[in-house]
Amino acid sequence: MKKIYDSWDSSYKSCFGAIKNGQCCDFSIRIPHEMKLDFPPVMVIFRTGFKERFLTMTESAVESDCTVYTASFVPKHIGIHYYYFALTIDGTRRYVKSVSKHNAVIDNGDLFQLTVYSSNFTTPDFIKGGVMYQIFPDRFCKSGKEHKNVPKDRIIRNDWGGMPYYRPDQNGHVWNNDYFGGDLEGIRSKLPYLAELGITCIYLNPIFEAHENHRYNTADYMKIDPMLGTNEDFKRLCSHAAEMGIDIILDGVFSHTGADSIYFNKFNRYDSVGAYNSQDSEYSSWYTFYEFPDKYESWWGIDTLPNVNENDEKYTNFICGDGGVIDYWLEQGAAGFRLDVADELPDEFLDNLNKCVKKHGNSKLIIGEVWEDASNKESYGVKRRYLLGSQLDSVMNYPFREAILNYVKGGSVFDFKIQVMSILENYPKPAIDVLMNFVSTHDTERAINNLGGETCVGKSKDWMSERRLTEEEYNLGKARLKCAMVLQFFLPGVPCIYYGDESGMQGYKDPFNRQCYNWGSEDKELIKFTKKLIEIRKSSKVFKDGKLIFLTLDENVLVFARARTERKKAVVIFLNRSDSPQTITRDRLVISKYKRFEMLYGDHKDQIEDDLIILPPYGYAAIKVEL
Repeated sequence: MKKIYDSWDSSYKSCFGAIKNGQCCDFSIRIPHEMKLDFPPVMVIFRTGFKERFLTMTESAVESDCTVYTASFVPKHIGIHYYYFALTIDGTRRYVKSVSKHNAVIDNGDLFQLTVYSSNFTTPDFIKGGVMYQIFPDRFCKSGKEHKNVPKDRIIRNDWGGMPYYRPDQNGHVWNNDYFGGDLEGIRSKLPYLAELGITCIYLNPIFEAHENHRYNTADYMKIDPMLGTNEDFKRLCSHAAEMGIDIILDGVFSHTGADSIYFNKFNRYDSVGAYNSQDSEYSSWYTFYEFPDKYESWWGIDTLPNVNENDEKYTNFICGDGGVIDYWLEQGAAGFRLDVADELPDEFLDNLNKCVKKHGNSKLIIGEVWEDASNKESYGVKRRYLLGSQLDSVMNYPFREAILNYVKGGSVFDFKIQVMSILENYPKPAIDVLMNFVSTHDTERAINNLGGETCVGKSKDWMSERRLTEEEYNLGKARLKCAMVLQFFLPGVPCIYYGDESGMQGYKDPFNRQCYNWGSEDKELIKFTKKLIEIRKSSKVFKDGKLIFLTLDENVLVFARARTERKKAVVIFLNRSDSPQTITRDRLVISKYKRFEMLYGDHKDQIEDDLIILPPYGYAAIKVEL
């Protein structure tokens, strides 16, 4: 018997996923002949806080075992819509709702989601089809250049690669004040390495002056931290990177500042009159004091990170106004911003920030840090509108990371498909094309540890500092990491390599995932593997904006394609996540019917002609075909 409804099937929903306002989409349900309806079914659709719309469905076809009823919907308003179908059988009202995200059942389940985004929503082309590389500046490369005006209270480390300080002082505070000396000139010196690897965009963790090594406690938004160099060094870095085809985006930390900053000045480091120093300070309205000066609103209760009132007119103008922070750094050469804790930035502020960034051209990028499904995210009691066309271009893709790592470690391939497809269904296509796909970041343990070593959940910082992968664990982690990277690179979105993942760096959670790059002891074979993935990615435009098609879902073998069906082009990816060879025979060799194909990776051409492929343990193949 056919399904009643499936939102991933074009014979039920004519447009896959999110749609533009003003775009027509047909919704069809299939009612078995034995189910006698009192009246034609009704599609019910609404936005939260608004009245429901009732669309009477009309009979559109009669099939062997069912009758098809269809309704057309043309949305006038952007926003997240929810819908279900209502039936009346023998006088009883019954409902068709969602199970497994896309399938439907009668009487149970959840509402279906339909994202409607602005018809004017476009995202920057420069990043599509490219590869990002995330750098934690203090730990990537040290140029040896002498820097002026470095504060005297910083601990300068001379043991590149040593263990970062992590233990609290007698008052329980971790100061994060040890620096290994990585700088902008060091990054500039490694541009040839990154260009050869195939990187097209660098994402830098914070580089503005701040007094902890992570620099998420901004002290001066208009100045490069002196240990990293100067504003002129940044301008030079952007210029030289552009010559090599590499853009640079910055980390924008706009939900809080440092207490040790020009603006707050709690420790009187600066000559300015900070908000902590006087209620008459020009910065006072930026902050919320409960009892002046020592009780104030701070980020997650951390008193060294006072929260700002983002919608305070003075603060908004400082960041987003003409000649403000955004303008200045884009004019110095930045290609955009990744926004720290985007879900803690109010809608009005994000609207203003978007206008400021986009006045420099739609080629400037805005990526938000959101850990959940960003399409239906709620924060502080408000349903967010990040991806509807006037705020973010896209987000950090934590749902993909979770899906990839779980699958590679043996999770259900069907759960993997549901997790991936749910994001693709809920996000607008322009946002999908620039999703930031990663398997490690500065906020998570490195993927090689996650995939090969013991879990760090519930473990102490001392345990994490002492724990190194055994040779067996490293080899397992590396093999699984390769599988994870295949998915990271070839699923929709833009892969982002966390510095050192490509060279075999290890590390559990902060600060052990932020250690110095292992120059001189890199895993050259893993670098070569990464380079090949990038080469394949750049070899076909299907990875820029092609649709995802799952072809084979077996316990150990996953086969999917990225396709531009209108141009009859596709690349088929075969992945073996197991520790034993896997044979793909005629019935599963989906490309054998194509007369023209090209091996992008894998020594399988002769095997294809014999209607089989043998994938080695944790191996993959990539094959370009003409449809």
